[in-house]
Amino acid sequence: MFNHRLINLIFTCSSLGLILYLFFTSFLLLPNTRILSHKGDLYTHLTSIDHIVFGIASNAKTWPESKEYVTMWWEPDTMRGCVFLDVPLDDSNTSLLPPVCISDDTSRFRYTWRGGFRSAIRVARVVSETVALNHTNVRWFVFGEDDTLFFPENLVKTLSKYDHDLPYFIGSNSESFVQNRLFSFSMAFGGAGFAISYPLAKTLAKVLDSCLERYPHLYGSDGRIYSCLAELGVGITRESGFHQMDMAGDPFGMLAAHPMAPLVSLHHTDYLDPIFPKMTNRDAIRHLYKAAELDPHRILQQTVCYDRWFSWTISISWGYAVEVFGTHVLLPDVLRVPETFRPWRKGSLLSTLFSFDMREHDEDPCKRPMVFHMNTTVRDGDETISIYRAMEMGNCTTNAGSPREIELVKVHAQKLNLSMKQLVTPRRQCCDVLPSSGREELEIGIRECHEDELIR
Repeated sequence: MFNHRLINLIFTCSSLGLILYLFFTSFLLLPNTRILSHKGDLYTHLTSIDHIVFGIASNAKTWPESKEYVTMWWEPDTMRGCVFLDVPLDDSNTSLLPPVCISDDTSRFRYTWRGGFRSAIRVARVVSETVALNHTNVRWFVFGEDDTLFFPENLVKTLSKYDHDLPYFIGSNSESFVQNRLFSFSMAFGGAGFAISYPLAKTLAKVLDSCLERYPHLYGSDGRIYSCLAELGVGITRESGFHQMDMAGDPFGMLAAHPMAPLVSLHHTDYLDPIFPKMTNRDAIRHLYKAAELDPHRILQQTVCYDRWFSWTISISWGYAVEVFGTHVLLPDVLRVPETFRPWRKGSLLSTLFSFDMREHDEDPCKRPMVFHMNTTVRDGDETISIYRAMEMGNCTTNAGSPREIELVKVHAQKLNLSMKQLVTPRRQCCDVLPSSGREELEIGIRECHEDELIR
């Protein structure tokens, strides 16, 4: 009996030891992989504006005018980086601006694109010269032009999706089919801005000059960066919140039907109509930034709801504009970009093609949806209240059920704080038509959609 119990005890201890051995050795045999957990956003708080260094390309001719744009988004107390000029400027009013760095001489490099600008070589080297500043605690280098308008909170939030220890090249290509066809569909266009993770930027800085010697025939700086990264085996990771804005005329359509992604950048605003009527280009951009300061993650996010009583379709681009259609329009048709702008390049039929779905913008304003532009936005606790007013009424005939009777749209929304789950798997929010104080006012409440709710 004693021997039987002893044998059972030895067997049990041996089995337990084997289980523990297999359990612990299985962890030792796992590859050295960083596991990112969405639960509780365990890794998003680690990325902040302090971990980003900016390299802004400019020159002595454009900087005196374009620096006004940079002051709209640059935060001198928290941001690091440099504006790279070709020659020094005598400018004492720099307290709200990035430091100025003078680019190295690039005369030793060839440039053979006929009619192009050899300054593209100097601008490409902004990447290596920014890395050479030797800032500490850097996770991302972000590059743009002096008229690139960044939205810093959304830039940080977008980059927080990615592991900065891996080789990432993040940006977007052009909206114009012809521009992509001419330069590359796989290139991050420099005016929209792009981000390069720290280890990749360090590697790129080491080899960039040798790449510049092999690509004298390219037009721009961004083509040179793309080509060198391609040789390193790294391709673009597209983020639709970066906007090159290769178009002319009224950019309303692009801003009214923004993709489901945080707005990271805008570009070319001096070459477009003001984004708000009856304002200058720069005052209009400041007006947009005021709304973005209150709810940066929600700015330009499109929400659609339906008024069952009047059969209206209401599309809200938060902080920018509200479109009210006088009929019921299916959601996929509402999400198409209104063709309010013209091609960036005049020429063939190809120049009219863009890289997104579009809907017709009727030449007769009375046949278009009624548009209300953001007038003011205020915060009330955790909620924002944004007011939209009609800026251009026109001489259109109306009836009792027409949205042209409306003078003001009021939109209520909770401040949007995108979680990692919402960034990785975005879902459009829903909205409701609320009781209003009069026929001239339309009141809307934005909220999260229910699990099985359809927007229809």
